[in-house]
Amino acid sequence: MNQNLLAPHVDALTCLLNTINQLNWDSSVNMPASASEARGRQIGFLSGMAQDVLVSDALSRALSVMESSSDPYAIQTRETLENAIAHHRKIPKALLREQSELVGVAQPAWIAARQKADFGLFLPHLEKIVDVKRRMADLIGYDAHPYEALAHEYEPGIKVSFLNDFFERLKVRQQPLIRKVHAAERPRTDFLRRTFPAAKQREFIARLVKEIGYDFERGRLDLSTHPFEISMTRDDVRITTRFNENFINSGLFGGLHEAGHAIYEQNVSPTLSGTVHVLDLIGLYAVAGTSYGVHESQSRLWENQVGRTLGFWNNHYAQLQQAFPDALGDIDVQQFHRAINASQPSLIRVEADELTYDMHVMLRVEIEMGLLDGSIQVKDLPALWAQKMSEYLGVTPPNDSVGPLQDIHWCKGLFGSFPTYTLGNAMAAQFMHTAKASDPAIAQGLQKANYAPLKNWLTTHVHQYGRIYTPSQLMERSTGSVLRVDYYLDYLEEKYTSLYHL
Repeated sequence: MNQNLLAPHVDALTCLLNTINQLNWDSSVNMPASASEARGRQIGFLSGMAQDVLVSDALSRALSVMESSSDPYAIQTRETLENAIAHHRKIPKALLREQSELVGVAQPAWIAARQKADFGLFLPHLEKIVDVKRRMADLIGYDAHPYEALAHEYEPGIKVSFLNDFFERLKVRQQPLIRKVHAAERPRTDFLRRTFPAAKQREFIARLVKEIGYDFERGRLDLSTHPFEISMTRDDVRITTRFNENFINSGLFGGLHEAGHAIYEQNVSPTLSGTVHVLDLIGLYAVAGTSYGVHESQSRLWENQVGRTLGFWNNHYAQLQQAFPDALGDIDVQQFHRAINASQPSLIRVEADELTYDMHVMLRVEIEMGLLDGSIQVKDLPALWAQKMSEYLGVTPPNDSVGPLQDIHWCKGLFGSFPTYTLGNAMAAQFMHTAKASDPAIAQGLQKANYAPLKNWLTTHVHQYGRIYTPSQLMERSTGSVLRVDYYLDYLEEKYTSLYHL
């Protein structure tokens, strides 16, 4: 296959999608709110240009005149482009632009609604976004449910039947464990809500994420309403977080989480730079991870399977105490470790403990499915959210900010992405189990604050491949098996049985 025929088209897509990411980063970090409408038009225009490149006759001719090749990489490049072309030919350019413009206006509306705890301010924007997503799902096509059409962008080939079965298998073991843990004596956690100056938090988390492998020569740390990671290239991978001066967990584990995403992007093979294998050509997004679930596995792995262990804090707690002597001077490392792993029902997904986190995800997936098939109306979300929170976790949100307004996803049109958080949790457990079993130096290194063996294993078996393999192919290559929920459930049961002396 003559890659030179594709080069100008792939280069155009690369430049356009990298520029869109740059504009999105600026929208969340620096841009004044009054510029949102114009920014939405800008991103919509560039997204339309990217779609034009994909569906152009010139790109189709470049593919059609190429000689057949048995080279797997060349075949995969062609298939990636052909699948993207088929997808985008189903979606009118006007609809793509409509979505981008809606999102540009909806995000500041969501921020204002969240600040005022008033869902009504966001309601008309969300109704329009849901309408657009329904139309997109119908155009894309699906087997059993419109959710499949949208979730495919984040986890290729995912089916509602698989998700329902996966979540049900989780519930069977997870919910009884939650009940047992919540019936046990709770560890002390009050000191996590003492005063932790934001500037000190930022200084500490920057040092910590650098130590686990985030390269600040090719990245930066900023503040945003909702933490995120975004990459323009493997040499420009940025993270944001937020700091709550009265809750250390938010900035601390948010920072580790986003660094996990960033380490993935920074360690994709440089030979893939400028190729289709570092671009999401379905979502028109410059991202090198093979799926959102696999990407989430990397953030949850560093946040939880590393960052919430006793071994990790045996290595770093003295530094944390030094940064916050007034807040933590009277607390030892065992108390801190138990506190950061304490399980109790919470209102906020991003601040939920590992044991209850998946309940938040399931709630959102059920609501998204209902919004798309019409069984749930946007206007009913505050009441329905309260009902489901009570059912799943036994808590009721006191206002809309900690209810249906807490996540940024819907104002950005990201319907179908929530399942990837729980899929990522399960993948993380399977990756970590396999890594430790394959190389004793990994577990030994973690006990000594040597994170290179683990990072190297992940780079070798996950990161370097970018989007070359599908999620299932990558899981089988790296762990010897398709995704299995048992690794995750065994991990949760072992961890919480030990923590709570069950």
